[in-house]
Amino acid sequence: MPSARHQSSLDLAARLQVLARRCRVVSRRTLSPSISEVVLEGDAVALAGVPGNDVMLLVDEDGQATRRRFSVRAVDADADTFTLWMATNHEGPGSSWARGVDAGAEIDVVGPRGKIPLDAMADWHLFVGDVASLGSFYRLAQSIEAPGRAIFIVELDHPDDALTADFDEGLGVTGIFVDRDGRDYHDPAGLLSGLSAFAFPPDEGHAYLFGEFSVMRVVKAALMDRGLTSERISLKAFYRVGRANGANGEPPKEE
Repeated sequence: MPSARHQSSLDLAARLQVLARRCRVVSRRTLSPSISEVVLEGDAVALAGVPGNDVMLLVDEDGQATRRRFSVRAVDADADTFTLWMATNHEGPGSSWARGVDAGAEIDVVGPRGKIPLDAMADWHLFVGDVASLGSFYRLAQSIEAPGRAIFIVELDHPDDALTADFDEGLGVTGIFVDRDGRDYHDPAGLLSGLSAFAFPPDEGHAYLFGEFSVMRVVKAALMDRGLTSERISLKAFYRVGRANGANGEPPKEE
């Protein structure tokens, strides 16, 4: 019989019409000052979904169970594993778990979650966000069919956070890494400066904005001012400065 915690995951998955699994941690390593990589085993392909999807982890916060959502970086179907790049540049139940978990530990995972897949009809793809977005951005970009173009504008807390990835040789890739330089996490100035250095390519593009709630809204407005329509912009707020994420792993959206 499942434990009460796991039963809550099963019940949640049933309501969401997704899966709940008890996954095993295969490995954990620090990739940069702000990112830890955690590899999980168990029903990987089904849980991870398509590029752009995320999973919910059941972690502890002050002795109470809570859920946090993390984007999937990669899937290895043969090994039945999926990889998360988890931001650890802040204090929270998810980042604490990512910093301290050991191989062999087990955790409840609900997934796949998320509603932002790659726009297969776009000629170019613009990815704008902070260091927490890198894993999802790279998985999305690695699914672009050549010839295509991927542009990354990402704000980093530390130069060593500028992690790279391998892409199809037929894909045009541009990376603009912006130093946060001590700015607050709800200050859009860094990403706006990076965006000002970028000229829209010809043909049809799609923008994916993943990061802090208020910053992403400002960036969306800036893109629309430059002529990109709302239908061509996908926005996902990972967190909100000064407001704890809810039990569903998402930041509050009300003002």
